[in-house]
Amino acid sequence: MEFYGREPVWMSGDKILEQTVCVVLAGGRGQRLGGRDKALIPFLEGCLLSRIQSRVTAPVAEVVLSANGDPGRFVGFGWRVLPDLRPGHLGPLAGIEAALVDDGRREWVLSVSVDLPFLPFDWMKRLAEASGDARQPVVASSNGRLHPVVALWPRALLPVIQDALDRNNCRLMDLLHQHPPRPVEFPLLPGGVDPFFNVNDPDSLREAEYWASRSLIG
Repeated sequence: MEFYGREPVWMSGDKILEQTVCVVLAGGRGQRLGGRDKALIPFLEGCLLSRIQSRVTAPVAEVVLSANGDPGRFVGFGWRVLPDLRPGHLGPLAGIEAALVDDGRREWVLSVSVDLPFLPFDWMKRLAEASGDARQPVVASSNGRLHPVVALWPRALLPVIQDALDRNNCRLMDLLHQHPPRPVEFPLLPGGVDPFFNVNDPDSLREAEYWASRSLIG
């Protein structure tokens, strides 16, 4: 839904995607992975970033990569690198802020973390289709648990996000407690694998590679 004056105008999921920038959050420092750049960690025949790239396919206005440091390390992926607007490592919320500020023409930002190797292929379409209010975030959920890094953020929330960062409150869940989202439930994968299983340490990386190598999980 988009608001013009007082009257709401309902928009299709495809129309929302046309007005959306997708930000791939790749700013994690990978401290539990030996300080390696998480996006570039090898995964099967590619890396975690190339795995996510195969799942960011909906026709949005633009896809950007949220990352600090030398953007040259991502040459070849074809996405513009967008650094945080604030110093320090403030986490996903800072990347979402940068994406909302970067292109003032777009009404929405889709966020996704780079460390989700089983991200559903239809995640973008389903979040966009679930949006019914241009002031309410839409957040992926599985097994009844929210995954706030996989979300559709309306531009109307930018002042709220900036205020939270100004107060050094960088937790996405704190923001969602104040502004309850519309959840979109995704089913578990074969074997009970969570579609939003994230790679945070060597053990989870090995587990993800094991499941990804099985024919039932793409």
